[in-house]
Amino acid sequence: MPINILMPALSPTMEKGNLAKWLKKEGDKVKSGDVIAEIETDKATMEVEAVDEGTIAKILVPEGTQDVPVNDVIAVLAGDGEDVKAAGATPQKAEPRAEAKPEAKEAKAEAPKQKSEPAPAAKPAPAAAAPAPAPQGNGHARVFSSPLARRLAKEAGIDIARINGTGPHGRVIARDVDEARSGKGLKAPATAPAAGAPAIAPSMSDKQILGLYEEGSYELVPHDSMRKTIAQRLTAATQSMPTFYLTIDCDIGKLTAAREEINAAAPKDKDKKPLYKLSVNDFVIKAMALALQRIPEANVSWSEGAMLRHKHSDIGVAVALPFGLITPIIRHAETKSISAISNEMKDLAARARAKKLKPNEYQGGTSSVSNLGMYGIKDFTAVINPPQSSILAVGTGEQRAVVRNGQIVPATIMSVTLSCDHRAIDGALGAELIGAFKMLIENPVMMVV
Repeated sequence: MPINILMPALSPTMEKGNLAKWLKKEGDKVKSGDVIAEIETDKATMEVEAVDEGTIAKILVPEGTQDVPVNDVIAVLAGDGEDVKAAGATPQKAEPRAEAKPEAKEAKAEAPKQKSEPAPAAKPAPAAAAPAPAPQGNGHARVFSSPLARRLAKEAGIDIARINGTGPHGRVIARDVDEARSGKGLKAPATAPAAGAPAIAPSMSDKQILGLYEEGSYELVPHDSMRKTIAQRLTAATQSMPTFYLTIDCDIGKLTAAREEINAAAPKDKDKKPLYKLSVNDFVIKAMALALQRIPEANVSWSEGAMLRHKHSDIGVAVALPFGLITPIIRHAETKSISAISNEMKDLAARARAKKLKPNEYQGGTSSVSNLGMYGIKDFTAVINPPQSSILAVGTGEQRAVVRNGQIVPATIMSVTLSCDHRAIDGALGAELIGAFKMLIENPVMMVV
């Protein structure tokens, strides 16, 4: 019997992938462990290995195809002794996983209804306004939706009440949640405007946006999977996370002097190249990691059932890419030397730009650092990367006039802003965390004792 080769789930959050390249062609024999294809996820390009032996009878999804759903059949493998031509000619369907069967059944049940039930005809508005739907216990109007849609919306961090339903009588179905993940079909946040204040306008559709510009005056650049994921996660973060910001100035005069001295004394390899070259950001990562250890109540992640208090400081570091943004993670950063952090960060950044990171190298983390100082940015606020509860935005170090002992003197000052999820970190706790960071970054010798 022919064997289906399915689009694999290469990370817990992966729903679709791009089939970048086939490394085998129809008629090739493969054995278990052979690399047969390269799949692009939203963050990385990963190799896919065969799990069965046989001959590739039919490739159903050509290379270069984008947004292939997980568990879709991408090729057919003929087992030993099977007729390859017969196996390739047989239409193949993916067998749904056991736990997915109820969802698939529900989705199929909804589809015919959409076709058989036409949308209700518009009726003239009555003279008197119709009464609003009775509110539920949480103060929101009742939203008609399928169980699958509710589960998908909860996993995506999207309020089901904000999704426009296209099912029968406005019912929210799974397809509507998929649209909402890309920013389409979302209603404006349901906030009560002040008396006399205008209601918030709903988001503009693609058609409305394109209608504002002269045809031919722009180029449409389709969103890749990384950009879609960034948009989805940041939208969910800003909608679901009550965030506050704390800014403080740090005198990094001692740090810059120590950095120059350490780099000058760095040992060299056989090619006379230094074994490490520390950056200010390497010190920032170490200081943030140690600050979280000193204020363990702030080294947390929020979940609805309980607070996750982390034992180690796993620091994500924002890396800008031509096609988006990724935050590779320095695991157990509090235990590593600054030189080790520096070399590990260089390796992670290089592989991130080549889309060669593994999911465990960029997923999770307990906090993050985003540094725009190299662009001359004085200060800014960064968006927290869920499920983390904080992120430190780092500005440039610059010469400023400060007062010491009644005298105006120059100093190298760096402004940093801590974004905090107020559900997990209160104002005073956030102030303690950024205070601990300031003490460490201003006195780098404390990071090595």
